[in-house]
Amino acid sequence: MTNNDGKKKSPAAGGSGTTGRLLHTKVKSARGRKQSSTLWLERQLNDPYVVEARARGLRSRAAFKLMQLDEKYNLLKPGDSVVDLGAAPGGWTQVAIDRVGSLKGKGQVLAVDILKMEPIAGAKVIQLDFTTDDADTKVKDLLGGPVNAVISDMAAPTTGHKQTDHLRIVYMCELALDFAVDVLAPGGVFIAKVLKGGTENALLELLKRNFSNVRHAKPEASRPDSREAYVIATGFRGSKD
Repeated sequence: MTNNDGKKKSPAAGGSGTTGRLLHTKVKSARGRKQSSTLWLERQLNDPYVVEARARGLRSRAAFKLMQLDEKYNLLKPGDSVVDLGAAPGGWTQVAIDRVGSLKGKGQVLAVDILKMEPIAGAKVIQLDFTTDDADTKVKDLLGGPVNAVISDMAAPTTGHKQTDHLRIVYMCELALDFAVDVLAPGGVFIAKVLKGGTENALLELLKRNFSNVRHAKPEASRPDSREAYVIATGFRGSKD
């Protein structure tokens, strides 16, 4: 993507809005395709964030979620060092690269995911199962020092059972938080996916003990029928409780 001067432009540059110009596309059922697959395809084709992500060269519509959170709360700053957990396919990573200026040498972004992720300019990418015992140590070895933000869009596969899904996503949030407390510099930022209703009391108490401000938010780019939300903790105190 280039600007009017012919210079390369980051796909994540610009605001988090969409053009809003979208005609409804109806998808006919095809032989051998399940009705659920047809409905999913129709939703994708008619999702303005999917269309906008494709137009900008963003790797996923999820990029707009981080853009909107950052625009509202001013979370990522030029020169910041960022760890992106659950990064694949790279939408959040692209936003982090743009916000911290790592393509210009002003910060660094480390992207981590259990899935293979295509290389992306401005970030170091590592394929790793973050639930394994030594995963956090392997990531810390790549950092070389404290970071300013740990952002996590990690989520275990859903089962359809609300309580089970809730426990799974809380566990992923706990893993990310334990890592964040180890690597964040004072004043650092932590963002992680949770489900509607927020974090459990014990986890929320831990967040409040380690950060000066804790809030929950559901960005506009999150689908209305989705139960996802994000916990945003700012002002890391520097303690290791």
